[in-house]
Amino acid sequence: MPRKPFVPGAALVVAAALAAGLTGCSGDSSPDGGAADAKSGDASSSSQAAEPGRYQTLPEACGLPSRKAIRSMLPGDGQDLSDAEARKIYGGVADITYDTDRRVGCRWTRETTAGTRHLGLDIQRVVSYDAATSDEDKAQGIYDKKKLAAQIPSGGAGSPSPAAPSPSSTPKGKGKGEGTVTNSTKEKDATGGSAAGASTSGGSATQKSGKAPSGSPSQASDPSADPSTDPSTDPSGSTAPRVLDDLGDAAFLNDKLVTADSGVHRDVTVVFRTSNVIVQLTYDQWSTDKSMLPDSQELQDKARSLATELSDSLSE
Repeated sequence: MPRKPFVPGAALVVAAALAAGLTGCSGDSSPDGGAADAKSGDASSSSQAAEPGRYQTLPEACGLPSRKAIRSMLPGDGQDLSDAEARKIYGGVADITYDTDRRVGCRWTRETTAGTRHLGLDIQRVVSYDAATSDEDKAQGIYDKKKLAAQIPSGGAGSPSPAAPSPSSTPKGKGKGEGTVTNSTKEKDATGGSAAGASTSGGSATQKSGKAPSGSPSQASDPSADPSTDPSTDPSGSTAPRVLDDLGDAAFLNDKLVTADSGVHRDVTVVFRTSNVIVQLTYDQWSTDKSMLPDSQELQDKARSLATELSDSLSE
């Protein structure tokens, strides 16, 4: 039986078809850069992915401030402390968090015969899981929300807040029982609501105790003293709530004076952002003597000094 003749041309056609099929399969099976984390540095997505934040971890919060700064912010009343007492006061108490690479915090407290001071530190590392949004941009968004909630004037220290009513437009005749938080925005105290017992804005109504809060201790003996003389109530004053231009990438300071039945306290808050980290520092002084108002300038200076120290430490 004669053999079937071999056709070389047909073999070449079959080989070419197989080669083309294998090339197509290998092209389809290549890794797709869009399916991976856009911030991992993949060459196919590097032109579109947002940059990761500078910070990938966080420091230990209680050990970040210097002992000198903590001592300055928590002064005593002349009494010597034992080593154990000093460690307890200046060592701080760490906040409990689920992930110390994402959020850490610490709290310090010191009680004296003149009153009590509290210092709080909260540090948050922001991570964006959106390839189109950088960690830094997401952190800026969180910072903006904090600033908006505090009603900080956006134009700097000399610009009044649009939400702050002028003295001529402030309604009169409020009830005597209404308290007030004294700052440029007349906002309520975030932790305790509106304070009871303070004088109403735009007037000089007296407290239940018969004493009116004053802008400084020297005015405490004057029953007609107006709480609006407190420096933090003047939007154009140097101690008014304001944006800070010389701290981190963005920063603001808030100052609130709250008078309640239990006493008076001033709360100073400094919030700043550096890259994808947001730091919030809270510092307050309480006094059971309503005639002695905590000094706004002192508390603000110490809070800003510590905030600058923290910003420098994070930048190292």
